[in-house]
Amino acid sequence: MNTSSPALPDEGIPVSVKIRERIQASRKRFHANDNISQFIEPGEMEQLLDEVSDKMGGVLQSLVIDTESDHNTADTARRVAKMYLQEVFKGRYVPAPEVTEFPNAEHLNELMIVGPITVRSACSHHFCPVIGKIWIGVVPNQHTNVIGLSKYARLAEWIMGRPQIQEEAVVQLADLIQRKTQPDGLSIVMEASHYCMGWRGVKDMDSKMINSVMRGAFLKDANLRREFLSLIPTRS
Repeated sequence: MNTSSPALPDEGIPVSVKIRERIQASRKRFHANDNISQFIEPGEMEQLLDEVSDKMGGVLQSLVIDTESDHNTADTARRVAKMYLQEVFKGRYVPAPEVTEFPNAEHLNELMIVGPITVRSACSHHFCPVIGKIWIGVVPNQHTNVIGLSKYARLAEWIMGRPQIQEEAVVQLADLIQRKTQPDGLSIVMEASHYCMGWRGVKDMDSKMINSVMRGAFLKDANLRREFLSLIPTRS
């Protein structure tokens, strides 16, 4: 007589497939720079780490690297999986950081600039590092929510912790800050080095990309734009 327990319906299904099916059932997208934390259940990140480690081991095998006798790469698959899930791409898998918001009790309405904030990301084309700095300009109004200066850095880190292209990353960050604070004006400037240019391809380590997003008062008032740009310290 067979006394073994019946197999669960999803037994043996990779956790990545389960997460993907939840996202698709909700008709949401899961692009490289999207946050998918709401679709990950407790305990599944540990399972995902095991799965990515296994798949990364297959990549090393296909690269003809002897991970069994090479002490330098024996644990590389696990280290790379941890790096992607817990550090470099962490912004995909964890909820947004908690940001305490305070009312603008003093009705502040003057330009405020935060930066430079050092940010680290990865190019979604080659998974090469993107490292740079961000400056954020805010013009509040009496209804604006005020957040601590360090919280701007936390929000930037969360957005940048995904495979990104710089142009979209800055827009995502602007959207997030706009929702959180509702200012009269918002401006973000980002300058970054892209290692997909310096490490491969043209191998130009000196080239950098600078882009900006201007909203509200910064779009309407040329003097305000000039003031913001003039107050940003000389970029290196």
